Amino acid sequence: MFIGEFNANLDDSHRLSIPNNFKKYLEESLVIVKGFEKCLYLYNQSDWLALSDKINQLSFTKSANRLFVRGLNSGAFEVDLDAKGRVCIMQKLIDHAGLTKECVIVGASNRMEIWDKAEWDKYMLENEAMIAQLGEELDI
Repeated sequence: MFIGEFNANLDDSHRLSIPNNFKKYLEESLVIVKGFEKCLYLYNQSDWLALSDKINQLSFTKSANRLFVRGLNSGAFEVDLDAKGRVCIMQKLIDHAGLTKECVIVGASNRMEIWDKAEWDKYMLENEAMIAQLGEELDI
């Protein structure tokens, strides 16, 4: 399970070091995909396959389902950790998330999220009250 928030720097070769706290949960093969907000999701291959199995159960006869599947899968790429525990992020994904040098890697249960630090700080500031309200409403 991925939890916590860690700062990381994107280097000039588009490599990002994965925090040591997360490395123990990683498999050899990973999938990086455009996130729904202005971020990227990084999944273990097995978690991505489990998500794909659920998605594959959607009826392809519905245009909304086809649109979702295309949008999600067209922005997904397999990546591997290098010997130093880094992933290389494609320019297309860097552009989607607006990543600059300073990034934040956030644990989100079965995935990691990669955010530009300024965008993450803004997102959290804008949603702080909503997070408290959702906690109240969810009553867990």
